[in-house]
Amino acid sequence: MADTTQDWWPNQLELDLLDEHAGNPGPLDEEFDYAEAFEELDLDAVKADIEEVMTTSQDWWPADYGHYGPLFIRMAWHSAGTYRTHDGRGGAAGGRQRLPPLNSWPDNVNLDKARRLLWPVKRKYGRKLSWADLIVLTGNVALESMGFETFGFAGGREDEFKPDDAVDWGPEDEWESTSAERFEEDGRLDDALGNTVMGLIYVNPEGPNGEPDLEGSAANIRDTFSHMAMDDKETVALIAGGHTFGKVHGADSGDNLGLEPEDAPIDLQGLGWDNEFGEGKGPDTITSGIEGPWNATPTSWDLSYVNNLLSYEWEPEKGPGGAWQWTTKNDELDDAAPGVQDPADKEDVMMLTTDVALKHDDDFRAVLEEFRDDPDEFQASFARAWYKLIHRDMGPPERFLGPEVPDETMLWQDPLPDVDYEVVGEAEVAELEDLIADSDLSVSERVETAWASASTFRHSDKRGGANGARVRLEPQRSWEVNDPDGLESVLETYEEIRAEFNDSRDDDVRVSLADLIVLGGNLAVEEAAAAAGHDVDVPFEPGRVDATQEETDEESFEVLEPKVDAVRNYLGEDLPHEPEHEMVDRAELLKLSVPELTALVGGMRVLDANYDGSDRGVFTDEPETLTNDFFVNLLDFDRDWVPVDEEEEVFELRDPETGEVDWTATRLDLIFGSNSRLRAVSEVYGAEDGEEQFVRDFADAWSEVMKLDRFDLE
Repeated sequence: MADTTQDWWPNQLELDLLDEHAGNPGPLDEEFDYAEAFEELDLDAVKADIEEVMTTSQDWWPADYGHYGPLFIRMAWHSAGTYRTHDGRGGAAGGRQRLPPLNSWPDNVNLDKARRLLWPVKRKYGRKLSWADLIVLTGNVALESMGFETFGFAGGREDEFKPDDAVDWGPEDEWESTSAERFEEDGRLDDALGNTVMGLIYVNPEGPNGEPDLEGSAANIRDTFSHMAMDDKETVALIAGGHTFGKVHGADSGDNLGLEPEDAPIDLQGLGWDNEFGEGKGPDTITSGIEGPWNATPTSWDLSYVNNLLSYEWEPEKGPGGAWQWTTKNDELDDAAPGVQDPADKEDVMMLTTDVALKHDDDFRAVLEEFRDDPDEFQASFARAWYKLIHRDMGPPERFLGPEVPDETMLWQDPLPDVDYEVVGEAEVAELEDLIADSDLSVSERVETAWASASTFRHSDKRGGANGARVRLEPQRSWEVNDPDGLESVLETYEEIRAEFNDSRDDDVRVSLADLIVLGGNLAVEEAAAAAGHDVDVPFEPGRVDATQEETDEESFEVLEPKVDAVRNYLGEDLPHEPEHEMVDRAELLKLSVPELTALVGGMRVLDANYDGSDRGVFTDEPETLTNDFFVNLLDFDRDWVPVDEEEEVFELRDPETGEVDWTATRLDLIFGSNSRLRAVSEVYGAEDGEEQFVRDFADAWSEVMKLDRFDLE
């Protein structure tokens, strides 16, 4: 028997993703301030405790070479390495490696042991140190303890207590499988995904489809790392730097391993992959199924990985675990490395297909040779690439906590200039409101521009938003959804208002275009509510700044372009899903609840703020007036909507006598009458006594979106 409504009706629109923004599922109360708690830590003492754990081998899970550093690097890397730029999801934030599905991914075999080893540290510092921060910090400490100089560390990642169901890990229903649906027609990985194989962080280390195909492996590596916005140099630096340490484990076949943590017996208490081969640990450990170290100094930072890869010829062989790996052609590095517990027990140095692929790709090889010839550049490149890897999902530097945050801000952090003027106060805001009201900007133009600026935000990696006014810069000013010609006209008017205000001052008070755009939108909402007979106040918090084109990575910002914007009734082309599913996904990135999404869509329709001035869904005779007409008219229709296109994305409602079109709508309108949960909310707003609550809820939801990126207000 099916357990949920989604089981009974699998095509049902999944709205549960938005419920997590309606309340906190964890045990920490709403008043708990993690940033404040983290700042109480003595970070040096924390790092000393981590290093003590790292160099104290346990009988129940012994350390390779007496040092857990390589294991902890893998733990931190696999935590952060799930990030992808497409939607900003994945990554180390939330500490979700300890939750399904990540805690049971095939590529995370035995990382449950790494986290369990760290429990004494987590227990000691409790809520002051999240698992998310501890996992990443431990990776840094591991590198430093083995002689590497890291670029820095920032805390501030709060723990989550439920899986992130919004992440699309891929279409397959079996671990370590790959379907054609994972790739585009040109063979490249689907833009929405970050790995080529279900359950692996990036690519198959044996090569595509488990075969030692060097050309295909290099292509997969470049493809997947580009989904994290890593270029060739950063990619090689990460692989070469990470593989300088430790070894892979494949003492025998993975058939010896028991069930993963989520399916393991209760007596194992959250641990999985019980190993029945030999002692089940130490030299008998089974993880990837590939066996051996990359060099003879697996707990030291040096050039040995790069030198070994470039200096020797490598050929494929099947290792003891039955997986493809590579050995030196003339056995030069056989028995060259120490055993993991007894140094007298020698091991062969090996390489993965993904390692040898770097050597046989011209561009990757050029980077390897640069690193070989310039060790300082290797050190600097790995330090910066590692820092980017473990911080990419944290957003702007003002969110970074702790004494090890670098002074430098990188382009991938979407830098903003400092405020070098006095921001406007209440009197100046009133003056600006008069200037805006006296302009020729309509209510619809102002709300549409403010929405275009603010709605780029996504909570997954804290990118986008109104701060910076990047809506006036490339690539955003040219996005189709922003109606570039209309946007340019509005921005010109705002520029004139800003110049008039700033030039008239004899003090240090100035207004940014970013603030002006939001203020104009807020004022438009208040005017539209007043026109409907409602008095609402939309709070305005000044302090935004204007970014420059040089501070904006155009290629990186392209991923923020919406395929669907339900609030502006915009439907892009070649959508991978029905538009309403894209609507929910985007609403989740904006931290909207179901009522907030409903209110915003209904409000923007009557405000006549559709993309390209379309009348689709504008179910009102009083446009630019904040009434509940969208819901009243949507719910009162007693005739059938007729699709006007094969995709059934656009519909018409015609007068049965005259045949004239009364209203047009998209799926993004009709879903609010079709879906039972959305209709239930729409009925509250569409009732005779519902308009006042709707106007209030719209204003509140609008205000929240406008300040999503104001981390300085948190």
